[in-house]
Amino acid sequence: MDASVKRYYQLKQKQREIEQELAELRTAIIGYCDEQGLSDWEAGNYRVKVVLQERKEYEDSKLLEALPDLEVWRMLSKPDSARIASLIKLNVITEEKIKDTYSVKKIKLLQVDKR
Repeated sequence: MDASVKRYYQLKQKQREIEQELAELRTAIIGYCDEQGLSDWEAGNYRVKVVLQERKEYEDSKLLEALPDLEVWRMLSKPDSARIASLIKLNVITEEKIKDTYSVKKIKLLQVDKR
C-alpha cells in the first residue's frame, strides 16, 4: 500500500504541474487572440477557437429576498446556477423574480482541435 500512496502523491504533483502549465498556455493563447482580434484561427495542424460564455453569479442575500418561500430556498440550499436554471425550466421560479440577484460574468473558453 505504501507504493500506491507514494504513486498517488507523485501523480497529484504531476497533475498540479500540468494544470498550472495548461493555465499559463491558455492565458498566452487567449491573450494572443485578444491582441490580434481573433476568435477562430488555425495554427499549423490545429484549429483554435475562443468562445465567450456568460455565467451568472448569484448573491445569497438578494436571492433569499427574491425567493422568500423557504421550500424553494431549501431546494437551492446553496446558489447553484444549474439548479436555479432547472427550477426556472420547471416553472417553480421565474427569471423575472430573480433578475436582480446575480451578476453576469463573461468567461472565455478555449478550444483547440487537431485538423
